[in-house]
Amino acid sequence: MADPVQPIRPAATIIVVREAAQSFEIFMLKRTSRASFASGMYVFPGGRVDGDDHLHMYDAFRHGPTDRQQAQVAALGDEWRGYWIAAIRETFEEAGLLLAYRNGSMVSFDDAADRRRFAGYRAPLHKGDVSLLDICRDETLQLAVDHVHFYNRFVTPLGRPRRFDTRFFIAAAPESQVGRHDEKETVDSIWITPAEALQRNRDKEFDLMNVTRMQLEWLSAYDNKQAVLDMALQKKDFSVRRPVLPTGPGSASG
Repeated sequence: MADPVQPIRPAATIIVVREAAQSFEIFMLKRTSRASFASGMYVFPGGRVDGDDHLHMYDAFRHGPTDRQQAQVAALGDEWRGYWIAAIRETFEEAGLLLAYRNGSMVSFDDAADRRRFAGYRAPLHKGDVSLLDICRDETLQLAVDHVHFYNRFVTPLGRPRRFDTRFFIAAAPESQVGRHDEKETVDSIWITPAEALQRNRDKEFDLMNVTRMQLEWLSAYDNKQAVLDMALQKKDFSVRRPVLPTGPGSASG
């Protein structure tokens, strides 16, 4: 009897970048060793797209997509809203980085009271006790869709125990937001240059999935944060990768 077909779950991830003394840095999280997917590996913040992420009610609480993002909208297709909302929601939930506007300015955590209050939303959001829509209403937020740019898409190969159809986005880190792992699904967090992450991976001290390694290799070609953001905003062609697992000896790796 044939093996059952593995469901493919839609997912969204944001590669968050900031300035560095040399090149630029990307925010990465280390997954817990108990995780059923990518255990012990360093990843970008993100996760699966939930049904509520597609709600039209979010239209009253988002800024963008802009006219300059219409190629991104077309590439994402009819469900573009859900991918953007999921990417922003998961990045806040997992990394504590909130890509949103309040009173016309990007949310800043300069104020300690603000920082503590927003941090208090993360666990209830993860549990489903509150939604991102609730937070937007309570805090009078506009989600910064115009700040988050679709980059490319990867589909987990057939044969993996869990499969995702993931849209990767790129965004600049909000000023005065540092980010932190959630101490549940993720146990460490780091700002790191693509070159350093790749070198540490080669040295066997920084575990990466193939898809993460490929993204870092591509991004390492850029000199600074602005070059990465310019590329993301001007992008008109969006690659879709559907890797296939090798067969034969050694096929379990990768």
